[in-house]
Amino acid sequence: MAFKNQFKTDGFFPGLGKLADPDQYHEPIQLDGVRMETALRFIDKMIQIRCAEETIANGITSGIVKCPCHLAIGQEAIPTALAPHIKDGDKVFGAHRSHAHYLALGGDLFELFAEVLGKEAGCSRGMGGSMHLISKENQLFGTVPIVGATIPIATGAGLASRMNGKNEVAVSFLGDGSAEEGVLHESLNLAASMKLPVVYICENNLFSSHLHISLRQPADSIARYADAHRIPTICVDGNDVAELYHAAEEGIRICREGNGPVFIEAITYRWRGHVGPSEDIDVGVQRKDGLAVWKMRDPINRLWRAIETDQGSTSERLDAIWKRHREECNTLWQKAVQADYPADQELLDRVYTNLD
Repeated sequence: MAFKNQFKTDGFFPGLGKLADPDQYHEPIQLDGVRMETALRFIDKMIQIRCAEETIANGITSGIVKCPCHLAIGQEAIPTALAPHIKDGDKVFGAHRSHAHYLALGGDLFELFAEVLGKEAGCSRGMGGSMHLISKENQLFGTVPIVGATIPIATGAGLASRMNGKNEVAVSFLGDGSAEEGVLHESLNLAASMKLPVVYICENNLFSSHLHISLRQPADSIARYADAHRIPTICVDGNDVAELYHAAEEGIRICREGNGPVFIEAITYRWRGHVGPSEDIDVGVQRKDGLAVWKMRDPINRLWRAIETDQGSTSERLDAIWKRHREECNTLWQKAVQADYPADQELLDRVYTNLD
């Protein structure tokens, strides 16, 4: 797994090619270099994330969830592959579609459900909702809905690590839409110039809200922006948890050794709309036509087929994992529904600092 600097004086940067072709990469993934116990942890975590997102989606449909929710169904492999490489002291930042990041890093499932429902027991004490998640004990230092807003914060965390002389890295999860925000380019410039230990991970699902990347940008690979700053880049199949695992391992190693930032572009596809549970809302004609084919890249299915090939595992074993997580989600969701809302008097104190 090699990062490279693809800067060329003629200005040419290769596009995504097969990675953006929904007819490609339907086969089981290759587990080369991934221990079976790790692969089994991956399948367990991705199924937990999928079940949690489906539970929240059902809550939206029923009307009990009032806040906007951006679901990561279909994108579970990316944070799952990164999480094992995160150590105490590292700082991870997400964006508006970050339930999967929170759970992959070890965030409490009940606290996620409670936060989505605006309950006191939520990870942000009911004041943040779906897009304001935090789990410092698991190195997740915050997610926000403003496009690109956590990119400079992660860059600042990398600067702090460099100034403190600590062997820590910062991670910025971002979407392809954030490449159209100036703050990304400012952050990449600073990180490259100061050799900051920041891993930028672009979850390129080819859509920013309603628009396909071909309607917004002259090329489909976001890594070209990092390349312009001579930051080592790698572009991988975002639905291949093994390939992602190796890319994250190498990228974080580069940062820990003081060799500056890296940029990982992971090509994936979200199954639901930009916001909400429906598969056919806010997405555009191109997406509607291609969704069924993209589902054949399901990261959970491709990993399980690899495990079956290697271990001879049965469908009954997989069914048992799904059953366990669905039961857990149902139990914790009902607990969250019954939990208390914050007291009215907490509103101002949790929005403004009380200096008394």
